Order: sequence, then C-alpha cells, then structure tokens
Amino acid sequence: MRDYGLLRAISENEIELVRFWRNAPNVRANMYTQHEISEAEHSAWWTQLVARADQAYFMYELQGAPVGVVGFTAIDTVSRNASWAFYAGPDSPKGVGTKMEFLALDHAFSGLKLHKLYCEVFAFNKPVLKLHQKFGFQTEGTFREQRMVESRYVDVVRMAILQAEWSSGREAMKARIDSLLKD
Repeated sequence: MRDYGLLRAISENEIELVRFWRNAPNVRANMYTQHEISEAEHSAWWTQLVARADQAYFMYELQGAPVGVVGFTAIDTVSRNASWAFYAGPDSPKGVGTKMEFLALDHAFSGLKLHKLYCEVFAFNKPVLKLHQKFGFQTEGTFREQRMVESRYVDVVRMAILQAEWSSGREAMKARIDSLLKD
C-alpha cells in the first residue's frame, strides 16, 4: 500500500502538540469546543481519556511526522458502534484528511470490530461532509440549530457508515486514493 501513514498511540510528549492543534483557529472553528483550551483543561481531559475504556485516541503520523489526531468516543461494545472525529494539524499537507479517514475506517471496522461508525459535522463544514460522503457515509439526519457558534445557531449533520458498506466500498476508495498518490 502506498504511504497512507499510520495511526499510533499518542505519546506523553505529544499531549501539548495536540492542545496546540486543537487551539488553532482553523481547527477550533469546526469543533464543539470553541474556546481556547487551557493547559489545565487539556491535562484534565487527557487524564480522564486514558482512564476510560469507551474512548480511544490516536496520533496520525505521515512519513515519520505527527500530523493529525483521530478519536473514537462512546465506544459501545454491545451494539458495536462508536462516534468518531479527526483533525489535522494546521500545517498538515494536502490530502491528509483522506488518508486519515481511510485508516480510521479500517481501524473502526477491523481493529475495534464495529458494526457502525457515526459522526456529527457542522452543516457549514462542506469539505468534511463531502469527504465523508465520498467514503460512503450516509446522512442520518440534521439537528436543526443544534449548536451555538460565534453567536449564531448552526445545524449539525449526523452521518454514519456501516461495516458492510465500508467492506463493499473499501477497495474502490483505496484505488481512488492510490491514483491520486501517483502524482
């Protein structure tokens, strides 16, 4: 497989890098947590995260450098579903989101053995909505005026993909990505 990068554990010395990325304006603009995250708040988040079995976060590494984060939350081992989110560092190269999503879906369905993976995306975040659709995510609904962002209510789109849908579309998506990586 071409260089898709890898998902790996986040090391202790990268925790501050994760906070730096999360606080970048272009990342924060598309997240539920809109305020700048303090060191103490981030440390408390990290402490509870490592203690919980229903959450798993990974560093996305490309060509030996950390460039993004993938997180799975609300992991339900009975119904075999989970929520997920990802973000790239503000200076990450073009195409990182596509590679990260491919690896995240592989991990969700092969590693975590999920039946369903879902996410919530601000309706104004058209690039991410389009990316998820390319991977086979289906829109399950829109939460109208669900979140307050910059003093206005915005819609949130709920999307999901089933394991069978990923299995049937995986090779076509891989071929599509491989053709883009030839350049």
